[in-house]
Amino acid sequence: MTEKTGADVLRNAKRIVVKVGSSLVTNEGRGLDETAIGEWSRQLAALVKGQREVVMVSSGAIAEGMKRLGWATRPHELNELQAAAAVGQMGLAQMYETKLRENGLGSAQVLLTHADLADRERYLNARSTLLTLLRLGVVPVINENDTVVNDEIKFGDNDTLGALVANLIEADALVILTDQKGLYTADPRKDPAAQFVHVAKAGDLALEAMAGGAGSSLGKGGMITKILAAKRAAGSGASTVIAWGREPDVLIRLGAGEAIGTLLVAQTQKNQARKQWIADHLQLRGAVLVDEGAASQLCGGGKSLLPIGMTAVEGEFSRGDVIAIRDTSGAEIARGLANYASSEARLICRKPSTEFERLLGYTAEPEMVHRTNLVLTRG
Repeated sequence: MTEKTGADVLRNAKRIVVKVGSSLVTNEGRGLDETAIGEWSRQLAALVKGQREVVMVSSGAIAEGMKRLGWATRPHELNELQAAAAVGQMGLAQMYETKLRENGLGSAQVLLTHADLADRERYLNARSTLLTLLRLGVVPVINENDTVVNDEIKFGDNDTLGALVANLIEADALVILTDQKGLYTADPRKDPAAQFVHVAKAGDLALEAMAGGAGSSLGKGGMITKILAAKRAAGSGASTVIAWGREPDVLIRLGAGEAIGTLLVAQTQKNQARKQWIADHLQLRGAVLVDEGAASQLCGGGKSLLPIGMTAVEGEFSRGDVIAIRDTSGAEIARGLANYASSEARLICRKPSTEFERLLGYTAEPEMVHRTNLVLTRG
């Protein structure tokens, strides 16, 4: 269905998000599967040793909490589900910490809600934290913050969470480990003529029909959420692999370029997708004016915008808002995500980064707008 191969995508992927589902993590609800988590941890360590950056998105908190509370059936009341998640998170974090540590890796627990990624300032804060952890060689273990979410802010499933995290950190690939080998053209349990899909284009509408459609019994919480997650991840240029989580050395073999499972290839390059997103889909909140030197560095040197090159701040904006960058004539030359609010930007305008802590009481980033969050709009 596409000429690009799994070897091209995964072998070259430097930053990978791995998502594992509840049935795998908890051995079909019987409790945390220590052996399986140990195996994934060993494989993650091998990837990190090979100079990859990896993030784990793991389900399983509610199922583990139910086991610890002695509940045989999943409750329907939201407060009981939240209580189970709170109890289960303790065991989930402890298990990953133990197994990753046994393999020489540090770990960090990160709990997210949809509101964290919908709010621009919290989005940037989450991004900065995750990128810092990766730079330090620590594996973030991410789960939805089920102890506080409600129906309005739930991601709905951790497949979606995995895709959002891939977008958040600009991952090269999303690997969804599941209890199925991958995608078939139809439900192989019902249709003996169903064929396995090895490679396809992420976002192809035909895939949703293959997965059963959003309203089918097969699709509810099943393959359809993975197809839609791959479509979402492709928006920022990340390709997705859907594979059986108990395949021996699945992550190591995928990283080596072996074709395992179903590969859904993103059709947009990562940088192109991010720049298009910034340029076309976000509302401007304000602007900063820059001197000729800064304008030259931005337009001709591919540099980030440093506050020392700013001459003025216009409008009122928050950290994470999209702002315009204007030259000495007032013409827009670029736009990007602000690392500092307008009130802070005014304080550090024309100042070097060494002055930020004295002026603000803290230092977030040395740049006002980092080059990865900036798109040129002039010529």
